[in-house]
Amino acid sequence: MVDLSAEAAELWASLGPPAPGRARAIQFVAARRGEGTSTVARELAAFAARRAGRTVWLVDLDLFSSPQHAAIAARPDLYGELGKAVSATPDGGVFFTVQPPTPMPDGTLAPDSKFLVAHQVGGDRFWVTRFRADALRGKQAVHVLPSSDYWNTLKRHADLVIVDSPSADRSQAALTVAPFMDQTVLVVSADQPDVSAPARLRDAITAAGGRPSGVFFNRARVEAPAFLRRILP
Repeated sequence: MVDLSAEAAELWASLGPPAPGRARAIQFVAARRGEGTSTVARELAAFAARRAGRTVWLVDLDLFSSPQHAAIAARPDLYGELGKAVSATPDGGVFFTVQPPTPMPDGTLAPDSKFLVAHQVGGDRFWVTRFRADALRGKQAVHVLPSSDYWNTLKRHADLVIVDSPSADRSQAALTVAPFMDQTVLVVSADQPDVSAPARLRDAITAAGGRPSGVFFNRARVEAPAFLRRILP
């Protein structure tokens, strides 16, 4: 496992201070799968919770796999023990819809929030979400919503919301939520010489109303600022 603690500290500094009293939602996404986005998002979340003293929610948009929950559960020595599953929504709203809705025995429809839970990680500042794919029935499909409601609500209960989105070559989720993020960081593997795909993703995020902050070169040390750069011409 690559130790990114030093990189997480520098990335945290590069993102700049938030406005006083204001929480931030920061999305991490790559143009292509395999760039290490989930590792970068997870390490920054852990750093912000433990070293920067922030209350952090790590929201995993890879709904059917929930790799963030799996990775944290596999390393309690590194991240801490996971707490029991609790509701991941402060007010009953979520960032997706399940269609067709799930009928209940009493004839009502189950709320979409039943599919999303969160686990406390180690201490009291760090939470990670998990989508209950096991609760889906038949041909139910999940659609990420183009709405700010969930993100605005969650920011009232956390200092930092880190959103780990699936790569753009397999999902449109990053573009859907981009307008509601305060920052979007593109992740590129250090040994990836072709930056044309990240450049196209940057332009697509901007066109969707998002705010690309820069590029994190995973597992690389380059000239300052080392891990968040406003490049990709």
